[in-house]
Amino acid sequence: MADIQNIKNQLKSVFEEFKVIFDRLAVWVIQLSWGKFIFLVIFLLVLGGALGDGLKLLVDIEDRASPPPQPHIVLKISEEKKEQIRGEIKEKVLKLEELSDVSEQKKLRLANDLTDVLDVFNLFDEMGDVVVAPAPKVSHAHIEVNDIVAVFVLMLLGIKVLMGGKKRAEALARESQKEAERESLLRQVAEAKIQMMQAQIEPHFLFNTLASVEYLIETDPPRAAAMQSSLIKYLRQVLPQIREHAASNNLGREADMVTAYLVLLKMRMEERLDFKINISEGLRSAAFPPMILQTLVENAIKHGLEPKTEGGLLIVNAEVAHQKLRITVIDNGLGFGMAKSSGTGLGLQNVRERLALLYKGQSQFLITENKPSGVCITIEVPYTLAAV
Repeated sequence: MADIQNIKNQLKSVFEEFKVIFDRLAVWVIQLSWGKFIFLVIFLLVLGGALGDGLKLLVDIEDRASPPPQPHIVLKISEEKKEQIRGEIKEKVLKLEELSDVSEQKKLRLANDLTDVLDVFNLFDEMGDVVVAPAPKVSHAHIEVNDIVAVFVLMLLGIKVLMGGKKRAEALARESQKEAERESLLRQVAEAKIQMMQAQIEPHFLFNTLASVEYLIETDPPRAAAMQSSLIKYLRQVLPQIREHAASNNLGREADMVTAYLVLLKMRMEERLDFKINISEGLRSAAFPPMILQTLVENAIKHGLEPKTEGGLLIVNAEVAHQKLRITVIDNGLGFGMAKSSGTGLGLQNVRERLALLYKGQSQFLITENKPSGVCITIEVPYTLAAV
């Protein structure tokens, strides 16, 4: 029993080693391109042919060096010649003078007995023709190397065709998983940028608004109360954006937040600011990233309308065209580079980068000049409904 178990263990160990070698060979063959694989096949066939020719040459040299085999001598006689010899023996026996006193019948019997004796002792063969047969050829056991190479090449081809699909599917699955992880990481980066922008924008805006409220409390208490009420409404729109996931945001929520923001600014700028929000009720449920519309509106106010002495008009439009949600922010302010600003200029750049991260080339961000003055910013993103 112990011997049988040892044999089983050895066979198992050999099988495991063979499996490891086969798996490594399969992985290596699958990773080869078809061009390199064809080159490998040609190389193996040429190498097999060279080895086969070399072995045959060695066998021929060995045959030439060995002594030649002795010829095999064979004596053969035909039945007709045997009958002819029998007849001649009988004739000579009958003509012998020593047997003249013997009857013909006894002579004939003596002749038959003599031929039978010759036949028993194979003496007829010694009287036959001598035939020299060629020496038998010595056969050498020879393995065709080309056959072994052909079988090995067929095995490699089978691995390449049959297992290649499976390995490619596994590789695609791993690649898809990596891509999903990468997209998740990029989305987290985009959301982190959103939170950073909110942390940067909201305190600045709040400080300015609270300073205006404090000033109006002394000079115009009713306006101060109205501004305070608008500030509370704005905060109710903004605070949920900080807590909730960006994917659940919709255009209606962004429009409400921008409207509350513009109402507050109008209290500060009074007649110098006029605005229109043209977003239909059906588009309020469209998915739209948070803080992008707010950033565009703030940019138009800060760099276009606020520096302008007489102020101006700001228009926000939304429509669907070719399965794209198109958002347009238009102002008739000073225009490109006309206003002195202490800003970093990163607001619009952040918007462009966020759109590229979120929509992977399926979005557009255009800045054009508005006639006769001002700027027109257009954003296009895929039109989808926001998650509930």
